[in-house]
Amino acid sequence: MHPAELFQINYKRRIKAGTMNVYEASQNRLKILFEEFDNIYVSFSGGKDSGVLLNLCIDYIRRHNINRKIGVMHLDYEAQYQMTTDYVNETLSKNADIIEVFRCCVPFKVTTCTSMYESYWRPWDASKKEIWVSDLPEKCYTENDFGFFKSNMWDYEFQEKFSEWYHKRNNAKRTACLVGIRTQESLDRWRAIHSKRNYRNYNGLNWTKEICKDVFNAYPIYDYLTTDIWIANARFKWSYNKLYDLFYQAGIGIEKMRVASPFLSSAQDSLKLYRTIEPNTWAKLVSRVNGVNFTGIYGGTTAMGWNTITKPEGHSWESYMYFLLGTLPEETRENYLHKLATSIKFWREKGGVLSDDVIEKLKHNGVKIEVLEETNYKTSKHPVRMEYLDEIDISEAKEIPTYKRMCICIMKNDHLCKYMGFTLTKNEMAKRKNIMEKYKSLL
Repeated sequence: MHPAELFQINYKRRIKAGTMNVYEASQNRLKILFEEFDNIYVSFSGGKDSGVLLNLCIDYIRRHNINRKIGVMHLDYEAQYQMTTDYVNETLSKNADIIEVFRCCVPFKVTTCTSMYESYWRPWDASKKEIWVSDLPEKCYTENDFGFFKSNMWDYEFQEKFSEWYHKRNNAKRTACLVGIRTQESLDRWRAIHSKRNYRNYNGLNWTKEICKDVFNAYPIYDYLTTDIWIANARFKWSYNKLYDLFYQAGIGIEKMRVASPFLSSAQDSLKLYRTIEPNTWAKLVSRVNGVNFTGIYGGTTAMGWNTITKPEGHSWESYMYFLLGTLPEETRENYLHKLATSIKFWREKGGVLSDDVIEKLKHNGVKIEVLEETNYKTSKHPVRMEYLDEIDISEAKEIPTYKRMCICIMKNDHLCKYMGFTLTKNEMAKRKNIMEKYKSLL
């Protein structure tokens, strides 16, 4: 039996052409990519998804005797598990005959949710070399190798500019950056793939997205489930980051395992595992990034907005929010106030969308709302205008604008207010566009 037949088959995930399972579908996508694109590289983090994607590409090249190399771009964030570094080193070294490695050790800005004083940190910051968590790897690329790098650049901006740099470097006709994102992981990723607004794709393929002229992101495993990832590793006997084994032994569910930046909100609860798994790395992290020790102790608890939180006696959630804001540095406080003002204006003027069931629950609780007839959103839900509430005790509370949710953002050090529904893509769109235009004028 072919290994592909061992994969789980779900009719909802079959493609229009017929009965392809996710493995066969990804093989078909790779066929298109290797036929249509003369320049290909894989974005490889050392996690399970990018690991499977890279192994799929390596396997495809060897099985079809393709006489070409592909690039592998690895953003080395300095502060990561040694087991991740070991896995990356192993994977890159044993396939040196068919891959060209771009290990990027660059001091771009990286979001952190461990500190109320700092919204970002910089890996490989030359001014802090004496407290680097790791030594600079051999044969790596630094900021001096990338003429486009600017000190105010975020890591996601660097990735976009890298694709353009790699395209020009190889004097390519058409470049594809292969990214191992899966729509199962988040609604934003599902929208990025399936949105009808994604007209900037390659030849109508919804699993591609144009980055700039003749440069495209491609997501060959977008329809894989987490179970498919682990089935692939098991059936094909591919190596993977053994850190996942330790996470499993620690009782972390397979959907919550993270090996990327430990300073993001989604990884706060597991940050404490550093102390047990790699105590030496932990000791370095404490002095390297502001707030790591506190988050390692209290991440996943009510102290940082997790689980069930309560407000102090005598406070409403609105007054408690202003109390919390008063404890923050001015820049951090103004950031939250700006996002709050934006959200209040949105719900007052444009309105969010809610289901019939949620609307009825709001009315039952005496909430004054205005249900509109039409919306620009592609949804069966109804547009609703309303004022911010203090809190509301319904199961869909995360859909409702409340001061309690803003308090949770502050306690989580969620500077982007993702818990309030803000996303990096939407919030920073204008800023990113301006920055990119400036870069274009400089090149």
